Amino acid sequence: MKILVVGSGGREHTIVWKLSQSPKVSKVFCAPGNAGIAQIADVVNISDTDIDGLLSFAKDKGIDLTVVGPEAPLVNGIVDRFQREGLKIFGPNKDCARLEGSKSFAKNFMIRHNIPTAKYKEYTDVNEAIKDIGIFGFPMVIKADGLAAGKGVVIAKSEKEALNALEMIMKERKFGEAGSRVVIEEFLDGIEASILCFVDGKTIVPMVSAQDYKKAFDDDKGPNTGGMGTYSPSILFDEELEKKIEVDILKPFIKGLRDDGLDYKGIIFIGLMIANKSPKVLEFNVRFGDPETQVVLTRLETDLVEIIESILDGRLDKQEIKWSDKKAVCVVLASKGYPEKYEKGKIINGLKNINDCLVFHAGTKFDGENIVTDGGRVLGVVALGNSIREAREIAYKNINKIDFEGKQYRKDIGKIAL
Repeated sequence: MKILVVGSGGREHTIVWKLSQSPKVSKVFCAPGNAGIAQIADVVNISDTDIDGLLSFAKDKGIDLTVVGPEAPLVNGIVDRFQREGLKIFGPNKDCARLEGSKSFAKNFMIRHNIPTAKYKEYTDVNEAIKDIGIFGFPMVIKADGLAAGKGVVIAKSEKEALNALEMIMKERKFGEAGSRVVIEEFLDGIEASILCFVDGKTIVPMVSAQDYKKAFDDDKGPNTGGMGTYSPSILFDEELEKKIEVDILKPFIKGLRDDGLDYKGIIFIGLMIANKSPKVLEFNVRFGDPETQVVLTRLETDLVEIIESILDGRLDKQEIKWSDKKAVCVVLASKGYPEKYEKGKIINGLKNINDCLVFHAGTKFDGENIVTDGGRVLGVVALGNSIREAREIAYKNINKIDFEGKQYRKDIGKIAL
């Protein structure tokens, strides 16, 4: 079969890599792809938000299955468009994608279906929001309602920081229309973790756990990013916690979908805050997480195409899914200045010197013969080992072989697990 993967990041490189291993797959295309993806698939110069262009390409090439990586095309209804044309596509439809596309929709869903989450209030009037500063005490969490590439969340430690955040999001519209509504939440203390699940509308199956590092610098300092690294399995996840997540979150979630008439087929990423063995939901993402995918899919032993087909056919409950016992660590190499202003076009050296680990490209492109930086997050170095310690050592040893001007990365990914 011929497969089209939509997207251009580290998540998509990992998905392409995994799908390519299936004996069912004859060819993989990726739109728009990156320099790493171009080495294992045919990259196509179509933006991941150009739904018309993607649809035409899928029809022209006789694509058998399209797999959507990023959230924007899902929220914009790519699945509905493809399905109307009789094309097979993997991901939730526009209705279901609101769980990520609108923070207020997601919070309402959680409250309605008794899924534990932080207290919140939503606002469309900046003056009303300013009046309620400190409503849940400090720190307070301020979120742009719509999509903001993982950067629309501010944790304000004081009234002044909260005022600045509301000004930036609602008045200056730093995140565009995403900031026309904000959600203010109580701050939850604890350790952040996440769980990715396969969903076919009737059944939800969690994948192996992963723990993400959102802050830019070591010891969780600096601004929030899309993720600076991750490891799997998370040390937080024991049988007791997994049972609690299943009973308090996964079962109410799948029941909530059915009760609301949401025919959800795809991946759900559940961001969690865990304190005293008690999980609360921070957010839903309606696709594979990035960089969680890099450590989760490298541990998946079952053919991903088979799993996707079982979801689309509504028989996930019958599908066997096997995972490796190996531990995985992913360290993200980012451009200097990320997640704020950063430069592109820096030549990347040393990629041919990598041993015993995988390098998934996030923001790269070809410039003649050279591979150069083309994003904030540039590469994800992923290592597998018999322990987190072993996987960390392999990853960090290989990071020293890769070089580009302004390379920045965290030195403490997976350290908590030691």
